[in-house]
Amino acid sequence: MSFLVLLAVLGAAFLHALWNALIKLGTSRLGAMLILSVAEIPIGLAIALSRPLPAPEAWPWAVAAGCTHFFYKTFLTFAYDRGDLSRVYPIARGAAPMAVALFGAAFLHDEMTAPQYGGILLLALGIALMARGVFTDGESRKLLPFAFGSAAATATYTLIDGLGARVSGDAVAYVAWVFVFDGLIFTLGTLALRGTDALPRAPRAWVLGSAASAASYGAYAISIWAMTIAPIALVAALRETSILFAVLIGWLAFGERMTRDKAIASLMIVAGVIVTRL
Repeated sequence: MSFLVLLAVLGAAFLHALWNALIKLGTSRLGAMLILSVAEIPIGLAIALSRPLPAPEAWPWAVAAGCTHFFYKTFLTFAYDRGDLSRVYPIARGAAPMAVALFGAAFLHDEMTAPQYGGILLLALGIALMARGVFTDGESRKLLPFAFGSAAATATYTLIDGLGARVSGDAVAYVAWVFVFDGLIFTLGTLALRGTDALPRAPRAWVLGSAASAASYGAYAISIWAMTIAPIALVAALRETSILFAVLIGWLAFGERMTRDKAIASLMIVAGVIVTRL
């Protein structure tokens, strides 16, 4: 991997942490996530309409992924309403690949190496230490079920996307349509449940939400580009440095409390994810 690609992947990791931070920064987390979803629709369409249509077998998977994203975003929004970025993000981001790896080994007959099992153990210990900090530091325990719910939804749509992309014939087009369905389902679902009052009116909220959507797409696009010219496993592993970026943003930008245990837990989660993905 060249130095330029390395910097690009680290930039993608930063953008992923950044869009989460922008959602956390909004006065209404739900409103910011709603604006992000609205902006996803034209972004997805712009890419999708420039590509051939995916194979018919891929459409059910794309719709299923969009539905799963609704739960992912909802859980993540509620988690950020109740906890710090530097606490929620590592748990949600770290638990997902652990769940995918364990599910793949148990039900998809994916072969796993001894180092990968070691990575899962590191992940489990890091997540347990991060979750323990909620109790010892006097934070709201209500963030935990939502953070783990977000992780479960991430693991689910990761598996769905993997299967859908395989039968689509064009992974880029498939993901673009997932963006469209994701944006439509979350927007329409939220408006149906919460009404139009959930849609922010303040210009600042639209700026933050649109910036978050652009950062989300940028993180994805850079990663896909990097995977075309560098080992996919290495790119996937380096992307997980987003956990460290999120912890640093929470600490330096939001003034969130940084403890020794939180720092150690974050490093363990990053190390565990990298090992499982190499």
